[in-house]
Amino acid sequence: MKKLVFFIFIILLVSICLVGWNKHNQAAGSGEEDYQVIPDEAIRLRILANSDEEADQKLKHMVRDRVNERVTEWVADITDIEEARKLIQQKIPEIEMIIQEVVDENGTENDFSVEYGSNISFPMKLYGDYLYPAGEYEAILITLGEGDGSNWWCVLFPPLCFLDFSFGTTVEAKDLQEEELEEPEEVEVKFFLFEWLGWS
Repeated sequence: MKKLVFFIFIILLVSICLVGWNKHNQAAGSGEEDYQVIPDEAIRLRILANSDEEADQKLKHMVRDRVNERVTEWVADITDIEEARKLIQQKIPEIEMIIQEVVDENGTENDFSVEYGSNISFPMKLYGDYLYPAGEYEAILITLGEGDGSNWWCVLFPPLCFLDFSFGTTVEAKDLQEEELEEPEEVEVKFFLFEWLGWS
């Protein structure tokens, strides 16, 4: 009789623990809401620095701030992707002027180029738990100098530039495949209660 009472008590205790564990996992899983899914119809901004030297990275950030500020103002009241495309195409010369101003203010002689199209290459990016796949996307591409430095990118339309996707980790497809191919180790779970009752 004592064994039966003890067994019922343990079952209740295990049930309570499982409910709590399940709620914890659901709360942890909801963290995915912190990562923004980029819409299919979006216009990105990608800036390639001349190099990873401090001065070149500083220039990249200055260009980023100035261009992002202006473009965000232009598209603030736009809800139609076609309207946003037309506006950005018209504003390319103005974007070039903005970059030139920053370059002149910074006292550098870096050449730069501005390209807008639907075939701008982006690497695969792991941002938190969310994977942004590599591919060709519609974007404004600003290349400073040789464009050999670390890049920065965000989504201009719809405006998601408050998320700095560059803090994510660039991963190669082969690395991801290796992770997916790794099989989890089998774990054998034994309950002391079952062993004690001689049920194992």
